[in-house]
Amino acid sequence: MTNARRTTTHRRRARRRIARKPLAGSLAVAALLGGAWYATAASNSGDGADNGGSTAANVTTTTPAVTSASTSAEAATRSSTTPSASPKTTPEAASKTSTAAKATTGTLSPISTTIALTAKFPYLTAGYNNARQWTRTTTSVAPNGTLRVAWPAADGVHVTPLSAAGVRSGADTVVKGAKEVGGLVAHNDGFALLTRVADTNKWKETAAAIIRYTNGKQTFRTKLTGTASNDTSPGLDGQLTWNGTKYGAYFVVHGAGGFADGHFGDKLAYVSAKGAKLSGGWSWGCSHNEGIALHAETSGAFTSLCFDDWRSGLFVSTGIGAPDVAPVVQREQCWAGYCGGTFPGRTGDLVKSASGRYATAFASRGAASAKKNTADSSGRGWTVTPKTSTHQVAVAFMANRNSAPGKALYLTSAAGTENVNVHVAPYGKDRLLVSWESLKNAKCAAGTCTGTFTGTHLRLIDWNGKFQSADKIVSARISGDIAVLKDSTLTWAYAPVTPTYATALSGASPTVTSLRIARLTP
Repeated sequence: MTNARRTTTHRRRARRRIARKPLAGSLAVAALLGGAWYATAASNSGDGADNGGSTAANVTTTTPAVTSASTSAEAATRSSTTPSASPKTTPEAASKTSTAAKATTGTLSPISTTIALTAKFPYLTAGYNNARQWTRTTTSVAPNGTLRVAWPAADGVHVTPLSAAGVRSGADTVVKGAKEVGGLVAHNDGFALLTRVADTNKWKETAAAIIRYTNGKQTFRTKLTGTASNDTSPGLDGQLTWNGTKYGAYFVVHGAGGFADGHFGDKLAYVSAKGAKLSGGWSWGCSHNEGIALHAETSGAFTSLCFDDWRSGLFVSTGIGAPDVAPVVQREQCWAGYCGGTFPGRTGDLVKSASGRYATAFASRGAASAKKNTADSSGRGWTVTPKTSTHQVAVAFMANRNSAPGKALYLTSAAGTENVNVHVAPYGKDRLLVSWESLKNAKCAAGTCTGTFTGTHLRLIDWNGKFQSADKIVSARISGDIAVLKDSTLTWAYAPVTPTYATALSGASPTVTSLRIARLTP
């Protein structure tokens, strides 16, 4: 825990009224937790999926307006920042980089189709301090190139089928009773959804579950938490991945008995293609996990990332629950409900290159100092003093999943600008697309900021961190998981509204009755 005193007043999500208690620092509890942390994952096999069909309806195609980031002084400052181990770079050198990049890249202009929804989509979620966050949508591509988009509504989670071009191809499948989009895997004949469902437990909270639909019918519903494992999941903040034979589900859990009663951690579970629970993963991992990412590997343990507030930072975890010996990607100030480098919507992107390297992007306040917390008798706690009050866009590279990265590369540096909703995705064979939203005149308190929205930014970099494009502001939001088609086209769903971050979210979320399906082709 970064600062144990803070956990009594900071909760994870205001709207869920969850009071996250810090894990005890006693050696006895640490020893118990350690036993769960080092459970290695196993490789298991299952059955694959088959084919399905489609019909088209209700489509409008638009090309969102695109503006160069240099159209304002604030944007020009962001555009002129080159990645380095620290945000200090000369404007002259950065200008040369941006000019050269403009000559070697396309327009970075997403196009979009509009699909009508059959229910109202509440597109905002109250985060820590009721900060405005996009309600997560997840877009996934099936082996045959068709798409599925998952989004929550009052009557459950809707999964909308689309063609590869982003055109509705049939009626929604409504997963009744489902409470959250925790992850989605599209199959040719349906989909698998990580979500929350009703459960009976001491906290009266929901359970995590994977639900599989085949040809429009539910084929399995596997609960991943319950009385037997003494855990619940009142908020997933999860990821669901598939390697062709098994699913990996990574999500937040709340102890409901046993050694972890009342505390928050995370869980990695594997499930076969037929819904059977498999060995591997762990039952208790990062304490107060403030951000999750998961990459499916062809065999063995899936690679994961977490923001752990006990050890204050971003860690890569390769088959073990709480990575005391795993590489530290970045030290950040963290406490229950907030982490200085939290992933967007508490979930993150982890991209793997053809050569086996990994990249992740996150919002970072850096570390002016980082030292062990002497008040924590377990020896695991850290105290981190942030370098900046606002978040800057950082990218970290790892040679493999067992190695620590070098210093994070920073793409932004303007002190009065807050940067949120950071994503990274593969862009063709050898480049990465980094996206984020910026807020100027930021006012920050207790780790969150309000400010004036100034745009959604796109930037191309290569696997060495070199800029491959100028900073481009686009009108297409990126508010959920991005799918990568076979031709390397990136596609995602977003609510067609202009963001505002001037105030905290109070009351119920506003709603929309349409989504835009964006496409960006390298």
